[in-house]
Amino acid sequence: MHQNALLVNYDYCTGCKSCEIACRNELGLSADQWGIKVTEVGPFQIDNEKWEWDYVAVPTQLCTLCKNRVAEGAKPACALHCLASVIEYGPAEDLVKRVKDRGLKKSAIYLI
Repeated sequence: MHQNALLVNYDYCTGCKSCEIACRNELGLSADQWGIKVTEVGPFQIDNEKWEWDYVAVPTQLCTLCKNRVAEGAKPACALHCLASVIEYGPAEDLVKRVKDRGLKKSAIYLI
């Protein structure tokens, strides 16, 4: 059975939170609820030359992958409005292949 998913590439997430706002508007959520939530990891120093400072967008239990939008052939709101184009939507098998082909180390695939 084919299942769709979200691929989030954390290497390029800027933490703009456009995905959060688009999701909240699409699902009609209150200001203290999220379908996708951006959190910040860092900044902290790894060694003399490296720092860790990432933004991590994670779907919550309220995420529906915008089933109504997807049923009409549109992308989920988070993927559509991601300013850095780090959120992709599609068949899980294709997204796994994309991660492998691109050698993405800081990424995650979310099955909803």
